[in-house]
Amino acid sequence: MSQKQTIAIVDYGMGNLHSVTKAFELVAGDDATIILTADPAVVASADKVVFPGQGAMPDCMRELNESGLKQAVLDAAASKPFLGICVGAQLLFEHSEEGDMDCLGVFKGKVVKFKPENMHDSVGQKLKVPHMGWNEMFIKREHPLWAGISEAERFYFVHSYHFAPASDADTIIESAYPTRFAVAVARDNIFAIQCHPEKSHTPGLQLLKNFVHWKL
Repeated sequence: MSQKQTIAIVDYGMGNLHSVTKAFELVAGDDATIILTADPAVVASADKVVFPGQGAMPDCMRELNESGLKQAVLDAAASKPFLGICVGAQLLFEHSEEGDMDCLGVFKGKVVKFKPENMHDSVGQKLKVPHMGWNEMFIKREHPLWAGISEAERFYFVHSYHFAPASDADTIIESAYPTRFAVAVARDNIFAIQCHPEKSHTPGLQLLKNFVHWKL
């Protein structure tokens, strides 16, 4: 019998870790062991890695550095199936306007703030920042992690900043608030998504289940 795969959820003190962990335990069943860990060695030995995050980017980057997990995250992103969620996804870019700070640089591009003074809905009402609620997704290109999820599905968002990839080729999913922005990027072994699949009911759980079964 083959050994059960391990999926490490990186705990660097910033993130909705309980919800992410419980969602993965639900969809993984007997197909994977889910490990919430702050140990770089456990991250290094895991078969797959999930990198969540929640809160202000400067705080997240500081905790990542102080925890000793930064290099483990970079190594995982370079070598194994890797899922970034929310601020965890933002941290994969080169620079963030939040705190005017350098990030991990896995993807080229930056994290920018919504500009509410320029944002209105279809009837002229001013849109609020942070962007909070359910938004429709627009598929730019197919990906194994999006299997079984229709374009009409809505996912849950809570954010004031969003990533702006330097290369359009990295973007696979977009949403609109009110104009289009990148929601998910992917390259090789990495998939990173701005919204919260763990809070997005059936389609979000499908994405996490697809990650459990993702084979490169």
